[in-house]
Amino acid sequence: MENKKQESKAGSIFAGATIIICIIVAQVIFRTVMGNGANFEGGDNANHPLPGNYLGIVYKGGEIVPFLMSFFLIVFTVSIERFFTLSKANGSGSIEAFVLKIKNQLSANQIDSAIAECDKQKGSVANVVRATLLTYKDMTTETKLDKEQKVAAIQKSTEEATSLELPMLEKNLTILSTLASVATLVALLGTVIGMIKAFAGMAQAGAPDATALANGISEALINTAIGIGTSAVSIICYNFFTSKIDTLSYSIDEAGMSIAQTFAASNK
Repeated sequence: MENKKQESKAGSIFAGATIIICIIVAQVIFRTVMGNGANFEGGDNANHPLPGNYLGIVYKGGEIVPFLMSFFLIVFTVSIERFFTLSKANGSGSIEAFVLKIKNQLSANQIDSAIAECDKQKGSVANVVRATLLTYKDMTTETKLDKEQKVAAIQKSTEEATSLELPMLEKNLTILSTLASVATLVALLGTVIGMIKAFAGMAQAGAPDATALANGISEALINTAIGIGTSAVSIICYNFFTSKIDTLSYSIDEAGMSIAQTFAASNK
């Protein structure tokens, strides 16, 4: 329990630090790299970007761009962290093979061997199964409870262990789901600002200001592209990790049900 609290606290610190660092990094890249005068005509970032210079082109997207860049960096960083966390949660071997091995050992009444297998497998599924097996072992020597109460105790142990593991698996996924929507909305804001500038350039007295018109349209399209790209990556990563968590949850439920059924079918 204490370890889970510490892991949860560390996860919250990681999320907060990631957001702040990504915002700072995006601002630095936007102003010092993309805004470098070498990317523009005459060495001045107030002028047009050099032909084919994409750093200068993106810079012309305006002040919304670094925020969209920070969103992408956050999605990228959180996705890497979740990938390694969920890979670790799988344990050291195949989950399907592990669950099958636990079933076989229980059928042979080899409880201690099953617990040892959990220690070898590690990961979230193994943690839940181990907690359930310890309760199973205790119930085999319990004399004050009837079989129905013992089965209920085993099931409760599975539920409690699962409730400790799942929040750690789902942690930071809200960041991905939130940015999937927020990135699109912020991009829309940048697009609207860019179009306002474009139409303002067209409304100039006399001949329209071609530079202002081009910059405005560029700002609108660049914000749209970055926002949609970030949102797409965020949605793909979110669905991928959710699918992996569902697989882990199914394995936990399968193992817990098998343990409870094995005990209910026993003569103890």
